[in-house]
Amino acid sequence: MHRRARSEEAKLQRAEDLLAAARRLAVELGGVRHVTLAAVTEAAGLHASAVRRYFASREELFLELAERGWEEWRDVLTARLAGARGLPPGELAEALSTTIVTLPLFCDLLTHVSLSLEGDVSVERARQYKTRSFKAYDVIVETLVNAGTLTAQQVHDVIAALLGTTSYFWQLSHPTATLAELYLQEPRWSHSALDFESRLTRLLKATAEGLAER
Repeated sequence: MHRRARSEEAKLQRAEDLLAAARRLAVELGGVRHVTLAAVTEAAGLHASAVRRYFASREELFLELAERGWEEWRDVLTARLAGARGLPPGELAEALSTTIVTLPLFCDLLTHVSLSLEGDVSVERARQYKTRSFKAYDVIVETLVNAGTLTAQQVHDVIAALLGTTSYFWQLSHPTATLAELYLQEPRWSHSALDFESRLTRLLKATAEGLAER
């Protein structure tokens, strides 16, 4: 039986239940693109009509997870580089790539944020996302500048390269069932879907080192 949350604490818990269900389904189903709001509410044990009390839409729910992804990445990266100074560009690039791949849902969400999530919510909800994500981003930039030898502008460029490459390669490396079957039939075409972390790290190192030489 579905129960309606009465207290503020209970409402917050219902929202957390929905977010946890969305995370779990994204893993089980092979990505955010396969997760419907109806499936999330069912997995969280809530009535389908109740979800609107916590999130206005599917986009808003996943945008919340993307916000948290930025903060999780900030925390993982700052812990990785705590106390580091004078690191060469290649080591900074490796720290970026190896930390972001520990957050698979965030890697997946990077594609969907720019494609649909932040553009399909209210202005105030988009403002909240931008505020929280840029707050985490600013800490990431400061951490990298303090830990290495790249300038702030070079760090901005490296992060931009990382985000774009991650969002593209993550989708390639997690193909749909149709593409996975096709790659088995045509192994030559599967090269783009292999070695996500190693390829990401290699390309980001080349980018960081190239920027440092300019």
